[in-house]
Amino acid sequence: MAERGGSGREGGRSLKTRVKGGGSRTESSKRWLERQLNDPYVARAKREGQRSRAAYKLIEIDERHRLLKRGQRIADLGAAPGGWSLVAARKVGAAEGAGAVVGVDLLEIEPIPGVTFAQMDFNDRAAADWIVAALGGKADGVLSDMAANATGHRQTDHLRIVGLVELAADFAREVLTPGGYFLAKVIQGGTEGALLAGLKRDFAKVAHVKPAASRADSAELYVLATGFRGDRR
Repeated sequence: MAERGGSGREGGRSLKTRVKGGGSRTESSKRWLERQLNDPYVARAKREGQRSRAAYKLIEIDERHRLLKRGQRIADLGAAPGGWSLVAARKVGAAEGAGAVVGVDLLEIEPIPGVTFAQMDFNDRAAADWIVAALGGKADGVLSDMAANATGHRQTDHLRIVGLVELAADFAREVLTPGGYFLAKVIQGGTEGALLAGLKRDFAKVAHVKPAASRADSAELYVLATGFRGDRR
């Protein structure tokens, strides 16, 4: 049960929502619920009909780097619950037939106008061919907001996210058209060594970005690789 705690910030300043403990609720779940209740991006997503707060991460990255353009073909890996697919579809004009967005995930999502979705593992052998066929050609952009399941062990989580992004980058190399871009979630320190070297080899520019919608206390950030040179493996 949530309650409004008197924080001494009355007089025009908003009060922070606090969550009572007790029962079966753990401290971690209590902290998560408090964070959700007090997150302005969560409230904004509800008001504006976005699938999740994560939509604003892509919106802010796109506003800065001008990635999504009308008529583009976009592949969204790990698409559920559909936040990024919805943003991409609106930007490229997919519902009007100007562009195309294809999403894949192990989980199902509610239909999105202009988005073709398949419940599949992007690592399936047939996934790349299916996505290119569904898009009607090679992709202009590959998006990935996927995150490996956290174990709480820093080194293990680091290795998992590196492995996941490496797989997504390899997939991008298969489906991207020359000049295309790849945007993927990583964690700080999660794009090192062979992964970063490979991206720099195959893309004209590689940078890390952290949108304002990404929580300040989170280690997540995004790697953005633009100007794909073509698969030269």
